[in-house]
Amino acid sequence: MTTDTAKNQTAGDERSVPAPVNVPPVGEEINLDANENYFNRELSQLQFNYRVLKQALDTTHPLINRLIFCCIFSSNMDEFFEIRVAGLRQQMKYGRETVGADGMMPEQALAEISRVAHEYIREQYDILNNVLIPEMEQENIHFVRRREWTPAQAEWVRTYFEEEILPVVSPIGLDPSHPFPRLVNKSLNFIVELDGKDAFGRETGMAIVPAPRSLPRLVRLPDDVCNGGDNLVFLSSMIHAHADELFPGMEVKGCYQFRLTRNADLELEDDLEDLASALRGELLSRRFGDGVRLEVADNCPEELVQFLLKEFGLTERDLYQVHGPVNLTRLMAVGGLVDRQDLTYSGFSPSIPRQIRSKESMFDAIRKRPILLLHPYENFSPVVDLLRQAAKDPQVLAIRQTLYRTGADSEIVEALADAARRGKEVTAVIELRARFSEAENLELASRLQEAGVIVVYGVVGYKTHAKMILIVRREEGRLRRYVHLGTGNYHAGNARLYTDYSFMTCDESIGDDVNKLFQQLTGMGKALKIKKLFHSPFTLHSRLLSLIEREAGYGEKGRIIFKFNALTEIQLIKALYRASQAGVKIDLIIRGICCLRPEVPGLSENIRVRSIIGRFLEHTRVYYFGNNGRPDVYCSSADGMERNLLSRVETAFPLDDPELVARVREDLDTYLADNCQSWVLQPDGSYIQNQPGEDEERLASQLVLLERLTGKT
Repeated sequence: MTTDTAKNQTAGDERSVPAPVNVPPVGEEINLDANENYFNRELSQLQFNYRVLKQALDTTHPLINRLIFCCIFSSNMDEFFEIRVAGLRQQMKYGRETVGADGMMPEQALAEISRVAHEYIREQYDILNNVLIPEMEQENIHFVRRREWTPAQAEWVRTYFEEEILPVVSPIGLDPSHPFPRLVNKSLNFIVELDGKDAFGRETGMAIVPAPRSLPRLVRLPDDVCNGGDNLVFLSSMIHAHADELFPGMEVKGCYQFRLTRNADLELEDDLEDLASALRGELLSRRFGDGVRLEVADNCPEELVQFLLKEFGLTERDLYQVHGPVNLTRLMAVGGLVDRQDLTYSGFSPSIPRQIRSKESMFDAIRKRPILLLHPYENFSPVVDLLRQAAKDPQVLAIRQTLYRTGADSEIVEALADAARRGKEVTAVIELRARFSEAENLELASRLQEAGVIVVYGVVGYKTHAKMILIVRREEGRLRRYVHLGTGNYHAGNARLYTDYSFMTCDESIGDDVNKLFQQLTGMGKALKIKKLFHSPFTLHSRLLSLIEREAGYGEKGRIIFKFNALTEIQLIKALYRASQAGVKIDLIIRGICCLRPEVPGLSENIRVRSIIGRFLEHTRVYYFGNNGRPDVYCSSADGMERNLLSRVETAFPLDDPELVARVREDLDTYLADNCQSWVLQPDGSYIQNQPGEDEERLASQLVLLERLTGKT
């Protein structure tokens, strides 16, 4: 693929879309249960990954960030195979096949996934080799291949190999006493063809070289052995060049990269006596789950490929032969190795609203009026400040907080520990099963317990995904509750990259609701009556359905705007279909998976679906109901998925302040006006990227919000 052909590929490539819907004749009642009314969940997720990959071709992004999008696509695909593909394979392995609303059996889904994923990954390497690397060469950034090394560079590599690589590499010859090693999930490995006999007279002809995980996959060559520019060399190139030193006296006939992706989904029983101990055991098994995908360099001989497939119990369908490094995720290191600020996004300073810019306490500011922040455009520091001030304030008696992903070294954790050390009653509800953050959360729990924090692991069988802080403070002889509720995690790093709302209030009803939710999480008893919040697994799903139904009652005067990361829950989709049939205008801003089929006459002709992909990861969850001119607006931790609405602990909180309602509506309208970072879902399942018309000005929603909230263009 040339640069031009890569750039000109259309987004709605037929190979990647589900089958078109069969529209019934006019006047015939539409069956909402019909399979053709729903897209397959896994294929929709693949399409999201593809939209991320397409950012690598978007020249409005800086070059290094385009490379990073290519890497993010790899990371997303890794998780897709580790969890989603692994789950489908498990269903078939144990005879537990389930069929979604789309009617596709696991075997059918796996076959289609394989076809589409092969196409996408092939395109990814085309983009890397024929677009990104040549453009980086033009910017004097070089990935120096073995054949291009100068004598000085080759000598430097030899020294690096002998001093840094050779002492930590453990080559494994394959013979009866050296069986095929258990390779860690997603690790870089080499299969080596050998000729000759070793010191013991063994003649196996084959060996495995696992690349040490401690070594960087990309190394910068020193400037004194280069002729200017930034020069990078792959660890794989160094190992290839000196593979013969790993097998003295043997002839290395070939050395080829490969990588195995394993099932990384943890399976925990619901009747565990000790969740933390069980999780520690499961985390070890994640590294060595069943194989689900084999990536191999495309120059690897067929007999070695077949040997690996047989060894891992995989078929041709699970084989991905790639023209380049087998783990492109590691190319993210380029951003740290190359100091080219002109090729990355320019920095910006998140703003702090005037209300909390003064030196008064956060408690004083919140009492004046509720605060709504939109990260990353507005600073996350007020949330941290609220906790810090609460920890030191002698009037604060208790702090309770949920933690899903936060980072063991975060300022929030330090503030909670400080509060506990100062004698306050501090309770942390830590969700140990936050996927791929389990080990970090176990460490976090231990740190907090050592500081005197009461640590609770949520509710068995229900992940605690709600984002809540409750602070109890004595003021003028009575207790007042201060609350933070959010759409995203308490993670300062994520708050610089993800878009999320933070809401702070001392509203008595909301404070009482949050207190009751913590009672349910930490204690035992019947579900308590909640006044203002919707909460899963009890009321959120039913309240959303009833509000959609109410909006349907307004007919053509009805208005619904939902923004979240995924829509898969069938009852919610059916309710939206019925509202559309009643004439309600519905806009769905869904970053990732969408199983709803939009713009089908008689079914969903009033529903538009768009996905925003840009510099920041869209993560806000908003439910907007027009309510005949009296809008109801909720922000939430929950997506439109069955797990969020029915089997997790989630919250949705109302915005009652008219100014805040107007502000969120303005934000939503900005997303709906986006004509360059938005992708519109078509009735046939394809996505088409919006483009400004001839006389139309470019409007990138994230750039508009950046300018609006920080003054930075």
